[in-house]
Parts: sequence; structure tokens; C-alpha cells
Amino acid sequence: TLRLVGLMLQRQGYQVALAHNGAEALSMARNEQPDLIVLDIMMPDMDGYEVTRRLRNETATTVTPILMFTAKSQVDDKVKGYESGVDDYLTKPFGVDELLARIRVAQRHHARINSIKSNLINAGSLVIDLSNQLVTRDGELIKLSTTEYKLLAYLAGNAGRVLTHKSILEQVWGYSDSSQMEYLRVYIRQLRQKIEVDPHNPQLIITESGIGYRFIA
Repeated sequence: TLRLVGLMLQRQGYQVALAHNGAEALSMARNEQPDLIVLDIMMPDMDGYEVTRRLRNETATTVTPILMFTAKSQVDDKVKGYESGVDDYLTKPFGVDELLARIRVAQRHHARINSIKSNLINAGSLVIDLSNQLVTRDGELIKLSTTEYKLLAYLAGNAGRVLTHKSILEQVWGYSDSSQMEYLRVYIRQLRQKIEVDPHNPQLIITESGIGYRFIA
């Protein structure tokens, strides 16, 4: 699989460096600082989850997109990956077109994060000013409670990335407890009512069933 994926990407014009185990992947990521990291969950000496966790704790690779290959499709496995810092999943077997599409999406999200120089996030007519803690649509101020704003800022600040229920509860409320899941859903509904053009057909805050939410900028 490793050599095949490498050849597929090289034929599409990508510069590819291959690592044969987790330790080698960590070393290469640190030294070469790639634009995108593709990992398999099952690797010799260290699995993809652990490699991702270590990379996310290092400054150079904090926001580098990480795409993970997996033969598993269970929600629990994906939750574990997203909590470790994975940006997206690709379930085996997959085709070249699907792989390239996922890579392009990851690159666009990364470019979007890097382009937020003034802490302004644009999502259609919605503008989130993180510096001044203001949210507007078509220039009109949207009034949010403190918790609603914290929730939106966390989602939008990680635009394109799936955020798990656990991570959202920890970042916004300071703790994660499964009993608070309905509390989170209530705030998501309230936020959608205020920022979505059609709250019943959300285009900004997307539900990732059984996992969490993703903000689309």
C-alpha cells in the first residue's frame, strides 16, 4: 500500500517522502515539515494515533493537515483519531480520485487557516472577528451569549476540522461528561438559529453523526 500510494501521488505531480514506521514518520515530519501528512493506523512500532498525538504537540506540525488511512469504519475508531488530531479519514479500499479529493480538501482547509492573518474568519456573509469578539452578517451585529461565542470561536478557529463532542465540551465548558451532551446540542441549535441562513438546513455548522461537529468557512 505504501509504495502504491507513493507512486499514485508522484504521478499527480506531488513530491513524496515515504516512511516505513511510526518513528521514521515522526522524524521525517520534524525535519522536512511537509505540507500534508498521510498516515496508516497500523504501522510498525507506533500506530497512527500515537504519531498524530505527538505531532500535534509540536509547534512545527500543530496545524499540518493529517489524513489517515484505516481499514476500520467504526465510529469509535474515528472518534479516537479525531481526538488525537486527525483532520480526515479514508477507509480502505479507496480509489485514486477519492484520495486526491481528500488531499485537496485538506490543503484548502490548511491554506484557509494560514490566511487568517487578522483573526477574521469569513463564511459567506458571516464574519467572525476573533480579535474584537464580534460576529456580523452583512455588517449587522449578531448578539451572542458568552458561551455561544466561545463555542462559535472554537468551531470557526478550527474550520474544516472535525471536532469531537469531548473536545468541544473540554474547550468551551472546561470538562467533558457524557451527561452534558444534550446541553451541547441545545447550544448548537441556538447558535444555528442565530448564524445560519436556514437553521434547519445548516451550511456552516455541520453535524458529524456520532462524532461531533465541523465548521465550514
